[in-house]
Amino acid sequence: MSAAAPISDNYTGDFSNSDVPQRKTTPNATILKLSVGPMDNNVYVITCRETGKALLIDAANDADVLIDLIKNHGNIESIFTTHWHPDHWIALEEVVKATGLPTAAGRIDAPPIQVPTDRLVDEGDVIEVGNLKLGTIHVKGHTDGSIALFFDDDVTHLFTGDCLFPGGVGKSQTPEDFQSLIADVSTKLFDRFDDSTVVYPGHGLDTGLGAERPHLDEWRERGW
Repeated sequence: MSAAAPISDNYTGDFSNSDVPQRKTTPNATILKLSVGPMDNNVYVITCRETGKALLIDAANDADVLIDLIKNHGNIESIFTTHWHPDHWIALEEVVKATGLPTAAGRIDAPPIQVPTDRLVDEGDVIEVGNLKLGTIHVKGHTDGSIALFFDDDVTHLFTGDCLFPGGVGKSQTPEDFQSLIADVSTKLFDRFDDSTVVYPGHGLDTGLGAERPHLDEWRERGW
């Protein structure tokens, strides 16, 4: 992504027909989404419109693209990793080396991330991005220490990593992990936020809690 590389302001969250990054504007923020790597990982940049300060979520792959993005943006202050699975931080070491940006991740998931974590995040912490205040939620099951981020604006904008997708929760390795994941997603996300909440997952299309809520019992019954 060069300085002249296009960014689409026609935000759909869908990269099936184009790999051009997409930008959504809310009253107090912009959300830039791009898809990287062979697993189509989503990378997000949340920017405070008033100050221009920004946070990058998941330096997942294609380090050269992310380094170019950071250099062109100019005001990305840190990189947050949602969980320890390597497809979400493959590019992190190279990006940090090139940009010097500090890193943040959930306290429990930080040790397996093979890049030092500068800020260890616990549930309930607040990450300030300019005048935006991003809340943090620990969701256990996909990994032990996954962290979802959210901020309230026109609606709640919720970044779930691999914990919640269109059509279900993320993968779990054991029945116990699934029970933990579905419980946390139900109580910490669906019970807390209303149906207008927009969900930005770690792969694929965006969704909303209103679209997914009717299927919670179905997910519990099927066990995945």
